[in-house]
Amino acid sequence: MAESIDALVDGCRRGRPAAQRRLYERLGYQLMGVCLRYCPSRADAEDALQLTFVKIFTRLDQFRNQGPFEAWARRIAVTTSLNLWQQQQQRGLPLDPEEATNVHHPDGTPFDQLSADDLVRQMNTLPPGYRTVLNLYAIEGYTHAEIGELLGISEGTSKSQLSRARRLLEERLHQQAQTPSHHD
Repeated sequence: MAESIDALVDGCRRGRPAAQRRLYERLGYQLMGVCLRYCPSRADAEDALQLTFVKIFTRLDQFRNQGPFEAWARRIAVTTSLNLWQQQQQRGLPLDPEEATNVHHPDGTPFDQLSADDLVRQMNTLPPGYRTVLNLYAIEGYTHAEIGELLGISEGTSKSQLSRARRLLEERLHQQAQTPSHHD
């Protein structure tokens, strides 16, 4: 029988490496998904995931059992990924514009057959600011005030970027739906 998250957290607080490994195995996949939504590349997401777990293990004393542990860990993953992304932008590391505009959908999947993977791919083509606000609002459930605080932008800017992200995503999904199928 699998150990509960509470038991694993307790083991981690006692400094047990086996509990840390099992907690990593239990939450790693889910938190990697979070990191991938905010980081510009898989390598950056992997870095963010490692930093997330370092923070989780070193800040367990800050978890007060006020809500699920998974939500607390997820919030750390979000803020760690956002911080990594912001540091890269401050250092002037280029985001590949080709990555943001080129989407390859050889099968021209119509709207009614749009898969979750297609939607995620299309979301990943959005400019980083739009994508980040859309993820934080629609997927993570943050308010515009919280997004503003996390990203250092105004609440109005958050609302504006969400609106633009939705409009751009809708346009791209519509274009994808209009692409004729290439079935041999």
